[in-house]
Amino acid sequence: MGLFQKQLGVDLGTVNCLIYENGQIVLQEPSLVAVAAEEDLEGVVSILEIGQPAREMYGRVDDEDIQIVRPLTNGVIADYDVAARMLGYFFDRVSGRVRLFKPIVMVSVPYGVTSVERRAVQEAALDAGARKALLIPEPLAAAIGAGLPVSTPAGDMVVNIGGGITEAAVITMNNIVRAESGRVGGLRQDDAIISYVRRKYNLTVGQPTAESIKIQVGSAIDLPEPLTMEIQGRDNVSGLPRTITISTGEVVEALQEPLAQIVAVVKAVLGNTPPELASDIIDRGIVLTGGGALLRGMDQFLTRETGVPVYRAENPMIAVAVGAGRAMEDAAILRRLGQF
Repeated sequence: MGLFQKQLGVDLGTVNCLIYENGQIVLQEPSLVAVAAEEDLEGVVSILEIGQPAREMYGRVDDEDIQIVRPLTNGVIADYDVAARMLGYFFDRVSGRVRLFKPIVMVSVPYGVTSVERRAVQEAALDAGARKALLIPEPLAAAIGAGLPVSTPAGDMVVNIGGGITEAAVITMNNIVRAESGRVGGLRQDDAIISYVRRKYNLTVGQPTAESIKIQVGSAIDLPEPLTMEIQGRDNVSGLPRTITISTGEVVEALQEPLAQIVAVVKAVLGNTPPELASDIIDRGIVLTGGGALLRGMDQFLTRETGVPVYRAENPMIAVAVGAGRAMEDAAILRRLGQF
């Protein structure tokens, strides 16, 4: 590859997009786009804001004028045009609008996607300004980014909990041997918190508030010293604003269903893993990556539910992007991905 050729590892997630280059994360933005509710005269959607500015508008604009959209759903492209334009904007941020050399990108995709969905990601990256777009399964990228020795014959297991999807995979010799995925992640957890608050307190809160609850006081298990926070929402009876206090124990209760679905994904892989590799996993443990790994007690919860030691990666949020970038520097992995 050319001396001046940019090589970018891209974690194209449902909730966040991260880009890795030269040993560091150079972009981390929400995968959100603010668009005009009505198309222009030529039938083209007008994009108003992308990334963090769009996130700040979420829940605060009139849907009849401006819509805040996620161009990816469950890890795959739901709106091709908006996704390609969002990626193009992010590539411009990293490489500059005027560039002599288009970047070569390695984009992560969920393991179980169809060939049509893979091709959509590849073409969106090319339309966004990439010279060449390679694809890597998210679990493999997560394992590489977490520093697991994926090229060895021993088995390693990684569980990547993203915004829209959770994937568990057993990896050996740069290859995914067993994998399962479930459409449950951070957004499903936010929805569970919204439903719980509505059901218990007759209060309506938005997704940003639910995410804030999850981050500030949320946990997968009960804590020795529960945390509390005040939240504001709309009373469903009076229609007026109201403030309540919510605790960690309540969030644990609210998250029971989505966490049970994550456990089911992990157990499905463990139950289908060849015995020799299963022995390796018991010895080496399971590594957690993705934004969902940051939920308090998630590692202890999965250890309790599976009976296998579970460890959080050092930087779980950036593991997929880092792994995608590092994969481009590994000839053995590139050869393996030629079969992907």
